[in-house]
Amino acid sequence: MRSSRKKIATLAVGVLLSSATIVSGAQAAEAAGTRYDAGMTSALATSLGVSEKAAVERLDREAGQQKKLSSLQRQGVATDGAFFDAKGELVVNAENAKASREVEGAGLSARTARHGENELNRVKAALDAAALTRTPTGVSSWEVDLAADTVTVKVHDSEGGPARAFLDKARSYGDAVSVVSDQPGLVPQATIKPGAEMAFDGFVCSVGYGARDSAGRQYLVTAGHCVEDLPVLSYQGTRFAQATNSRFALGTRSVDMGIARLDAGNTISTAVGTYGRATEPKVLGSRRATPGSTLCKSGRTTFWTCGKVNSYNVTVTYSDANGGPDTVVTGLGSSSVCTQGGDSGGAYVSGNQAQGMTSGGPSSQRCNGSVNAPGSSYFQPLDDALAYYGLTLNTA
Repeated sequence: MRSSRKKIATLAVGVLLSSATIVSGAQAAEAAGTRYDAGMTSALATSLGVSEKAAVERLDREAGQQKKLSSLQRQGVATDGAFFDAKGELVVNAENAKASREVEGAGLSARTARHGENELNRVKAALDAAALTRTPTGVSSWEVDLAADTVTVKVHDSEGGPARAFLDKARSYGDAVSVVSDQPGLVPQATIKPGAEMAFDGFVCSVGYGARDSAGRQYLVTAGHCVEDLPVLSYQGTRFAQATNSRFALGTRSVDMGIARLDAGNTISTAVGTYGRATEPKVLGSRRATPGSTLCKSGRTTFWTCGKVNSYNVTVTYSDANGGPDTVVTGLGSSSVCTQGGDSGGAYVSGNQAQGMTSGGPSSQRCNGSVNAPGSSYFQPLDDALAYYGLTLNTA
């Protein structure tokens, strides 16, 4: 039963092996790079259709605006969520007129939202609770969309009873919820392909990030569905780690995070691999990027692809390719980064800040390994995984 269950899960989960490279301790020490990696700014410029100078200016502008918002929040200014708009301007939900004046006085855009982040999170939590009673088969995902000021529910098949009941619940919240039909069904992205960068029991996933516990023991942080049955992991045919924990279980309410203890002598590089499409960015931290921020990911199937952060606190329903039970996964981030089966566990990075590991995406999506290929994907935020397992990210 254990072996059968794992086969079903991995068939549905296109594994996304990140190109984070496993090296010896001596090789791991590398000098930190400049503020932004040249290859990443080049890829970002291509994705945005602008010059590299404009791409750097956008990254600087995003960082500057987020710093202003952090300062306002430390001062106790009453804000209720923020997001970057299509022009790269940070829009802040202000809870009252005084807060609006303070936000605008700091050079940011203020908005009075009908609902706001706190209310939308409560609606989202209620929908999460409804999914506990009965998995809403036919509903792809539901997430807080700050820009639209709604909880957006995406549906690929509303004919079944579970979907109808869930949608009735969602619509009971009026204009706080937006239901979008004719969306693709989602699967956790894994694939069977021997000889890949990170292999386990005949299956493959992408390498994520390296981290350490309080005693200095080294771990790989990855997607939970990659290590659901706690397998031994190998790299280029050689064992390098033993999975120790996973919060993913097929057919249950799950969180897609897991870790593996690295064998002595191995470590995970702090440079994210780009498969030759850009210079490898050096990771300096794991500060979560604001929705609308630029984002790139590395994975064994689609290599190096870029887009932006859409939302956090996203819940999805993953379907199983072999007709097994659906799995509700909570706590994900969503993005416009294109991924395919085989990329699961791969590394997402924004600027020089590590963001997370690929969880899943549309089963029919094809990216062709293009940096600026349009698409969508879901990722397990790294900061949540580090906090849950009590780990510290290894940085350059």
